[in-house]
Amino acid sequence: MSSPADYILGTHDEEIQRLRLQHAAWRADAIDAWRAAGFRAGQTILDVGCGPGFAALDLAEMVGTVVTIDKSQRFLDALNQTPRDNIKPFLADLDRGQFPDVRADGAWCRWILSFTRDPRTVLARVAEALRPGGVIVLHEYFDYSTWRLAPRCPELEMFVRAVKQSWRDAGGEPDIALSIPRWLTELGLELRTVQPIVSAVQPADPKWAWLRAFVQVNRSRLVGLGYLTEAAAEEIWRSFCAMELLRPVHMITPGVLEIVGSF
Repeated sequence: MSSPADYILGTHDEEIQRLRLQHAAWRADAIDAWRAAGFRAGQTILDVGCGPGFAALDLAEMVGTVVTIDKSQRFLDALNQTPRDNIKPFLADLDRGQFPDVRADGAWCRWILSFTRDPRTVLARVAEALRPGGVIVLHEYFDYSTWRLAPRCPELEMFVRAVKQSWRDAGGEPDIALSIPRWLTELGLELRTVQPIVSAVQPADPKWAWLRAFVQVNRSRLVGLGYLTEAAAEEIWRSFCAMELLRPVHMITPGVLEIVGSF
């Protein structure tokens, strides 16, 4: 149905480990958002674009049933290595209009609409799957270019520009969150929360480790796709590692919008 080449960031072991770091860095933000949205025991929640399922495992501790949706069988296999009776995996390519036949009390979607070719239609499918009173919680980027270092690091800024261009050329939109509030209201949902999440972190912070891993893993991908030369990729990594040794040094995270809507 889909191959690793279809997944813009890949489905290899390094990417799975990076996603583990990513969820660890964002776990507290996600759980806070789920609790504020009213996710609770007995409910059925969709995890749209679940990846290897790190968030789904946390959701499964909070709610009744988690229906996980992803187009990568390899990611779903990784999730199945930690089986839970209340996690129901569903293989689906959202860009092909595939979606489980389910009625849910809520939905969780993190950094998925940025990568879909028709994000409004995907969002509509998620909304259609919700029961009356259903809640959708989204974490999506509204300004990926806020990802910078202080002091400035031109090499990191070059890397960020290459990442954004590669996503756009693949049909995605890194700053998709700017469109989501309007789409939700058009789909009949009431906006409950629209708030930015941007942090300034230091090297010991889990969010620093998350972004460090992204640079480390994705340099070669960008070289292979022609967005960076080998020399540029190596200079980006050398400069990034040198910046880590500075004191003080801060990394500003890519701007995320937390959006919560309900019927």
